[in-house]
Amino acid sequence: MAEPAETVRVHDRFYIDGRWVEPSSDAMIEVIDSATEEPFLRVAAAQPPDMDRAIAAARRAFDEGPWPRLSHRERADYLRKLATGIKARTEDFAGVWARETGVLYNFAVRIGAMAEHSLNGYADLAETFAFEEPGLTSMWGGSGMLIREPVGVVGAIYPWNGALEYIVHKAGPALLAGCTVVLKSPSQAPGEAYLVAEIADEIGLPPGVLNIVTADRTVGEQLVTDPRVDKITFTGSTAAGRRIAALGGQRVARVTLELGGKSAAVILDDADVAGAARSLAGIECFQSGQVCASLTRIIVPRSRHDEMVEAIAAVFREVRVGSPFDPQTQMGPLASAAQRERVEGYVAKGVASGATLAAGGGRPKELDRGWFVEPTVFGNVDNSSVIAQEEIFGPVLSVIPAQDEKDAVRLANDSIYGLNAAVFTPDTDRALAVARQLRSGTVGQNGFKPDFGIAFGGFKQSGIGREGVREGIRAYLEAKTVILGDAVAIG
Repeated sequence: MAEPAETVRVHDRFYIDGRWVEPSSDAMIEVIDSATEEPFLRVAAAQPPDMDRAIAAARRAFDEGPWPRLSHRERADYLRKLATGIKARTEDFAGVWARETGVLYNFAVRIGAMAEHSLNGYADLAETFAFEEPGLTSMWGGSGMLIREPVGVVGAIYPWNGALEYIVHKAGPALLAGCTVVLKSPSQAPGEAYLVAEIADEIGLPPGVLNIVTADRTVGEQLVTDPRVDKITFTGSTAAGRRIAALGGQRVARVTLELGGKSAAVILDDADVAGAARSLAGIECFQSGQVCASLTRIIVPRSRHDEMVEAIAAVFREVRVGSPFDPQTQMGPLASAAQRERVEGYVAKGVASGATLAAGGGRPKELDRGWFVEPTVFGNVDNSSVIAQEEIFGPVLSVIPAQDEKDAVRLANDSIYGLNAAVFTPDTDRALAVARQLRSGTVGQNGFKPDFGIAFGGFKQSGIGREGVREGIRAYLEAKTVILGDAVAIG
């Protein structure tokens, strides 16, 4: 696909209570194309009265509207319609995502099929998930039931790096459960949310079931503190997650937090180092390393450290950096000037720490506009250093030498994070044995393998709870015990 023309689209309304409504102020947010540094989208910026209106609509729809009272099958029908609508507009979603974040368009065009598959997976739960378990034995005699009911109004807050995926894995299970949703889209990447709102409007989703506003963090905190909101689902940084947990804890709000990561790839002594290097370097490039689950700590036997560093460096030196819309591009830009400054700051800290800069570390000389950086790899990294412990959120890999397998596991677990991991070995039994020792929500053999179809989420400060089909819907349900039959006398 050719790079799109420099036109600025304007969205000056919010989608609230099943209608496009005027904002309370004329404040607007300008969204910048990451490759051209030119504006391509302007959207209304929500103020406190706008967020209040969205929350009120969701509360009213849950307390008084038909949505929670529909059958799961009826709600599943809406999810399937939403899935079909998203798939039909795949190119629109892909184009916006590429311009907002720099993700490769050739990868982004897969998002429509991925979203359709995920939403249909949630819809399938209407037939297979145990929303009611009757016939349980009660200590009181009679018949016991366990009923799983919708938690209520959900405030969904997601980050800029993969908007549609996060919308699907938050709104999908919440809507199937019978919840109503206020979706707070990030000011850096609001485009996908507007497309979803257009589709929700087209399929006739009942008023107040899905309300979508774009707001900064301050206005977003209304969702966390407002007592009309029963549940918060958040994906973002660990620092922001700590604040949400603290604010929500003051009123015992339900929270699901999918937070940061500094994920380890453990290379065992029988691994194909060249193959592992190609895998790790390749996955780092499609979204310029702006992935929370990115495998950025490469823990390798000391005897094979130099081999691994050079193998990754060789791949990175050949990566073609450029427009995400060019089919020949292998890595696009970072999402913003601030994001590039952050990555460059960490590169400087890596050099200052004494790590070996083996490839990258600068800006591509041939690109004079756009927020581009070179894919970067450091060798001889101390696991206690800043670049090994802090989430960089850019295409920077750290290769860390280990004495043996036991030491490799220790190094992998020596982190506040525990979101994702990998074990590279041809031996499945060894991979499983090491995986069981890693304090991580996901562990893949020989690659980057997060799977929302099973469950995704983190140990430690990488979050609370899980997202994904069967595990994910549990976060939007409350369990109610019902005992039927005559009362039993006591004493």
